[in-house]
Amino acid sequence: MNPVWRKTLSPSARERGRVSDQDIVDHIRAAVLMQRLPPDTRLPEVTLGEVFGVSRSVVRKALTRLASEHVLDQRPNQVARVRAPTIEETRDTFAARRLVEGEAVALQAGSLDAKALDALSHHVEQEKLAYAKGDEPARIEHSLSFHHLLAEHAPNRILGSMLTDLIVRTSIVIALYKRPSLGSCYLEGDHPRLLESLQRGDAEAARAGVDHHLYSLENLLDLCPREAETDLMAIFGARS
Repeated sequence: MNPVWRKTLSPSARERGRVSDQDIVDHIRAAVLMQRLPPDTRLPEVTLGEVFGVSRSVVRKALTRLASEHVLDQRPNQVARVRAPTIEETRDTFAARRLVEGEAVALQAGSLDAKALDALSHHVEQEKLAYAKGDEPARIEHSLSFHHLLAEHAPNRILGSMLTDLIVRTSIVIALYKRPSLGSCYLEGDHPRLLESLQRGDAEAARAGVDHHLYSLENLLDLCPREAETDLMAIFGARS
């Protein structure tokens, strides 16, 4: 395995001395979220096997999992590709998330315990710090964790499950179609204001906060086609 690639492995993978399908899932998902893999990028099993130093069966398992997360499109007898949602699908995804997350936070306003509120506050603070440091991967991680916590604490488990799915879908869409000139999708003040609404039990303010936040994110997108010719070896650290 190439020394450059070894540096990108998780500590558990280094201890195992081999790459698992979970490692491949994590790296491809991160590459999409950080806009290193454009929409419609081809992901051949043979190439990925060479990149990660694993068999095609391990790669195939990882690709199947990524397809279930809506990161990839995988069709029989075709090479898997990074998803390229249509404009209509993108708009529908944001509209669905506004409805679901708006209802979820309205139900949670004033009912979250101290532990949940502290966890949300932690991610708000860490996201701000990461943005100030220019650490975009960490900023994205804390932003997603904030919303996933809201899904986790939704009083209606079906609603929470729907929200978890929609968070993943919108995160992928944002990563795929964020304006190339935009360094970050950080919306200063949005998460703190939503947290404040939840703390004081203002359901309508929380719902309005979600609406504003998601409309603002949607307006940052550029849905024009992107060039999809990508050097997978270079992206995943398999080539110096």
